[in-house]
Amino acid sequence: MGVVIESEVWEPNRALYVFISVSCFLSIFSLPRPWASSNRSPTLFDHSLPSSLLRFQRRFLLIYSLASVMEGLWSVVGENELAYYGVGRGYMVLSLCVAYAAALFLGTLLGVLSDLIICRNRSFARVLLPKKWSFKLNAFRLGNTRSQKKICLIFFILHLFVGVWKKIIGHPSIWLASVCLSIASSIFSFSFETWMVVEHDKLGHRQDTLNNLFWLMTFTESASLIGSQVMANWLVNNNVEKSLLSPSTAAILLAILSIILLTRGWKEVPQKAAFEDYRISFAAYIFGDKRVWLLGCAQASVQLSVAVFWILWGPTIVADGREVHLGLIYPCLLGARMLGSTIFPWFFSRPSSPRIEDCLVYVFIVMGLILSIVAYDYQEIHVLVTLFFVFHACVGLILPSLARLRTMYVPNELRGGMISLSLAPAHAAILFLLVQRGYYQNIENSTMIAFTAVGLFTGAGCLHLLRRWGKQPHQNWHKK
Repeated sequence: MGVVIESEVWEPNRALYVFISVSCFLSIFSLPRPWASSNRSPTLFDHSLPSSLLRFQRRFLLIYSLASVMEGLWSVVGENELAYYGVGRGYMVLSLCVAYAAALFLGTLLGVLSDLIICRNRSFARVLLPKKWSFKLNAFRLGNTRSQKKICLIFFILHLFVGVWKKIIGHPSIWLASVCLSIASSIFSFSFETWMVVEHDKLGHRQDTLNNLFWLMTFTESASLIGSQVMANWLVNNNVEKSLLSPSTAAILLAILSIILLTRGWKEVPQKAAFEDYRISFAAYIFGDKRVWLLGCAQASVQLSVAVFWILWGPTIVADGREVHLGLIYPCLLGARMLGSTIFPWFFSRPSSPRIEDCLVYVFIVMGLILSIVAYDYQEIHVLVTLFFVFHACVGLILPSLARLRTMYVPNELRGGMISLSLAPAHAAILFLLVQRGYYQNIENSTMIAFTAVGLFTGAGCLHLLRRWGKQPHQNWHKK
């Protein structure tokens, strides 16, 4: 008599979705009440804010949401598209290597160029640089939102080009698509934040009103990525041959809509700053400030851990032949990041809130311990999903916190270059790990995860040093 072994496909409990949704709802809608006082920071529903700021917030979040959907759309359908065209595993690894190489070289360069397309302001030399350099920078120009909007415009043009290219060409070049989308992702990582911060500074509002936009960016991005998964699944509709290119049509329409929204009211034409002036200021405030180096190292460790996670989370969960509905776990992880982002205003919007560096040291350590456990032993599926859930909740808290630290330590005029430069070591490390794992098979997945855990512990050490050498809590933060 034969024995029939029934295989069970694991999927998360549906109550988890309800828990995440309710938790986010309660966390957000109870924000305005607990610390009502004359000294409290503005909240999400503070209608006393100037109408110009409210209009910009809503417009920016709308455009940022569309950009996030476009970013997630290609990541969801990308692997299925490659498989449909008969691309093997080796070529997939090669496309990833090409993408990270483009991000390493071209993406870093674009961050610097975004700072160079700026407008004149004679007071810049007196405000930013030491007196011994001020006489050299009388012609240096202050960052303008139009320059950052131009870089954001390039992001949408790249997505539009890839969408049109895939619609026209039956078998589009994977190399070209990888390079274009990688450059677009690099722009996404620095340009939208820089545009938002520079515009906020131009409107002349208090620095603490940035708190809401920082965590709302993370919250909105995570929600939009979930929406992109739903959209991609609906467009493909389980019929690859018939509907494979439908996401390209959606990307084209979203890109056109975003370009229209972004270019409305475009009046100023930014001028270019002298490269020598920019080089001197960059050397003074980025290369010459050890606190910015520490902050950049922490940012790179987070970027490395998140990138390696999204490359290996699927293979890790389905290890040992386990059957899992990965598509149902994906929104849970992003929901955890949404929930983590809502924790940010609870911790750091009060006058007596703790120092960001103090909290982030422990959050980095927790993330490092989680990846260390995963690297040492794959664990049971329930334990793995729980660890990944906590990991992404920590990411949701870290991203707006690092953005706030950048506002404290990095001049707005140098923000794009600083972010892109801090991500370069992460891109180089990911490229190295992909080559060693994908081509030479010299390391295992667990080694890659352990490597990222070491990076997170290093980031925790950098934040500990930043806490010792940095500004005092709330120094210059609540000032206009």
